[in-house]
Amino acid sequence: MAVELVEQNSEELVEAINKLIPQLSSSTPPRSSEFVDKLIAQEGVYLFVYRPDEANEDGERPILGMLSLATFDIPTGKRAWIEDVVVDEAARGQGAGGQLVDAAIEHATAIAAKSVDLTSRPTREAANRLYRAHGFTMRETNVYRYQD
Repeated sequence: MAVELVEQNSEELVEAINKLIPQLSSSTPPRSSEFVDKLIAQEGVYLFVYRPDEANEDGERPILGMLSLATFDIPTGKRAWIEDVVVDEAARGQGAGGQLVDAAIEHATAIAAKSVDLTSRPTREAANRLYRAHGFTMRETNVYRYQD
């Protein structure tokens, strides 16, 4: 399988995160190894990475995508939320995003999450097609954000 659940930090992981994040968010600063350690250690937060099945010309299978799955228990049950889905621009359109989403859904199901939610800007047309193709439906809801 090309998708892995990250269980420990590495220099390769930090480098990959710092290559992928700018393709998702121009306002997020580079992440340190210490930051990644804390991310991975969080209870209920799971980081998935995508590597191609085939090695490149250097014999490597580099990390070309990632997805975060945050889970939490509330009175109505365990919930899961997908965040920070990003695939390297050189690997887009080859199924990496779908494999990441499928792995997150499978993991959420295995830990008995009652639902899996996500948000996506309407301008991210390919991402929205991907989510619909993997069984997500648009909900009638308002999204609010408080930012101090």
